[in-house]
Amino acid sequence: MKDLLRLKTSLKEEIENILNEQIKVEAHSSSIYLAMSSWCDDQGLDYSAQFFEKQAAEERVHMMKFFKYVNDRGGRAISPEIKNIPKDFESFRAVFEMALEQEMHVTQQINNIADKCMKSKDFVTFQFLQWFLEEQIEEEYVARRILEIFDVVGEEGTGRWEIDKHVQKVSYSGE
Repeated sequence: MKDLLRLKTSLKEEIENILNEQIKVEAHSSSIYLAMSSWCDDQGLDYSAQFFEKQAAEERVHMMKFFKYVNDRGGRAISPEIKNIPKDFESFRAVFEMALEQEMHVTQQINNIADKCMKSKDFVTFQFLQWFLEEQIEEEYVARRILEIFDVVGEEGTGRWEIDKHVQKVSYSGE
C-alpha cells in the first residue's frame, strides 16, 4: 500500500525530507526574528523592532512557499516544532550579527538542497529554488549594510538611536 501511495508524489523521498527540513529552518528563522523584534522593542529601538517583525513575516511566507510546494507535488509537508529561540541578546550589534549569520545559514541550506536536486535530476524542484536563491542575495546584502552602519556611526552617545533610524532606510536595488 505504501508503494502505491508514493506514486501520488513526483518528489523523491530524500528531496521531500530536505524540503521539510527547510520548512523547519524557515520557521526557526521567523521565530528568531520575532524574538529580535521583541528585544529591540524592549530597548526602545522602534525601527529595528519593525524591521525584524517584517523579517519574521517574510520568513513565514518563505516557510509556507516550501510547505505548499511539498504538498502540491504530492508530498507531505510537516508542520515544524520550534525550539531554542533566544529571548535575550548580548547587544544591539549582536542582534544584527546573528541576523546575518542566520541568512548565511539559510543560503547554505538552500544551496545544499539545489545540489541534491541537481544530483537526483529533480529539475522541477531546482527551478522552484531559484526564487529563494535570488531572495538570499537581498537578505544577506541588507544585513551586511546594516552592520556597516554600526561601523560608520558607532554606538556611543546617540549612536544607537542613529543606527536604529537608518535601519528603515536600508534596501536592496539588485538591478
